[in-house]
Amino acid sequence: MNKIQIEDIQKSLENNFDIIYREIECTNGKIYVIYVEGLVDKSFVSEYIVTPLIRNPSILQSKDKVRQRVIVSCTADDVENTDEAIIHILSGNTVVYFDYLKESIYCETKGFSRRSIETPITEAVIKGPRAGFNETFQDNIASLRRRIISPKLKIETFTVGRESHTTTAIIYIEGKAPVELIDFVKKAIKDVDKKDKSGFIFTANYFEEELKSKNTFFDTIGYTEKPDVLASKIAEGRVAILVDGDPFVVTAPYFFIENFQTSDDYNLNKMMGNMGRVLRWLAFIIATFMPGIYLALITYHFRLVPTIYLFKLATFRAGVPVPTVVELIYMSIFFQIIREAGIRLPQPIGPTLSIVGALILGEATVASGIASQITVVVVAISSITSYLLPKIYSGVFVWNMVLIIFASFLGLPGYFMGCTLLLAHLAGLTSCGYPYLYPVGTRKLLKYDDAFLRGDLTKISSSIFVEETQK
Repeated sequence: MNKIQIEDIQKSLENNFDIIYREIECTNGKIYVIYVEGLVDKSFVSEYIVTPLIRNPSILQSKDKVRQRVIVSCTADDVENTDEAIIHILSGNTVVYFDYLKESIYCETKGFSRRSIETPITEAVIKGPRAGFNETFQDNIASLRRRIISPKLKIETFTVGRESHTTTAIIYIEGKAPVELIDFVKKAIKDVDKKDKSGFIFTANYFEEELKSKNTFFDTIGYTEKPDVLASKIAEGRVAILVDGDPFVVTAPYFFIENFQTSDDYNLNKMMGNMGRVLRWLAFIIATFMPGIYLALITYHFRLVPTIYLFKLATFRAGVPVPTVVELIYMSIFFQIIREAGIRLPQPIGPTLSIVGALILGEATVASGIASQITVVVVAISSITSYLLPKIYSGVFVWNMVLIIFASFLGLPGYFMGCTLLLAHLAGLTSCGYPYLYPVGTRKLLKYDDAFLRGDLTKISSSIFVEETQK
């Protein structure tokens, strides 16, 4: 029977040069050791599987004896069918077949190359833990368990993708995370697996898109690349989704105030951390609201501008051939193009090009009369302040444009209508059933020690949002 299964495996995995079939002669017949050459630790397979099988031919009458007395491997278990055997082989395990027995076994022998633990470039810190996740599932789980040594830490695994068979895990602390939230995330994972037509799921973003609110530029589902950040989030009652092969871990729910929080807030002096947080809130206000109010004032309500400054504005605008609204829009788009180019270009030249490009663009546009000096300054300040909020810069940019358009039609009344629309949009968003603006709008606002400013570390409640925002 096993000969037929071996033929089925060879047929399914034909035209793959890295599939190794090792034959071993014993007293009762042949033994086949099958593995993928790039995914296993070859020295482990040779020393703890192949060598013991060759040296003990007389006790290979049953798979139980082989598993208990011959093969030296931490994990060795039965293989139920051919499909399961193929999954084990392609996952980096070694399958052992006996042509004289009906049963077969597999041994865990994963040994593929992996990226070392490094500092994530997306979450750099001045002070605090610097280790980040990599693309290896077991390494990421181990990094988290080093920080949360508790039996209440639960890690439930799923296999998603009909073709990719990707290992996915949801992580939470029992008693901290609401049961409704855990069930909500599990349902989302199952829905993605059913909806996916290709059969291939590779990253956590598949589940992030399913969980996040639609029709918004603001992220309503969080992500992190650092074990210490993940540990603190699930300690607050959140649920995380970890996907094998992806260094980014999705966390839910995610609130708007988290866009203004960084790891340094909790590792630096509290006063310095709060100062940085105030600067980020100020940057959000400037980046989002400054261009719109500038346009409304100089277009419709110039009497509110001091006379001396108004003459300077008129001088600056004297040679510009387009209306101020058009000037603001295309200058904002130019700055975003430069920013995108700086991100996509290789690291050594990207930042340099961004700085030089911005200087050349600003100087050239003013000299050629395409834009005025004041408009370049306003757009530059708005763009630079948005750099302090990398997680919501796309939402800031889009609503910046919306406020500019509203202000161009109706002046300050239109501008305030746009501001009201923005606040209504944020208030209407949810994250896995929880209000996106939490703790705003709840009784815990004044008692929450980590809202707009950080309180003492010992006073920050670990699961304060659960009671207040539960469905």
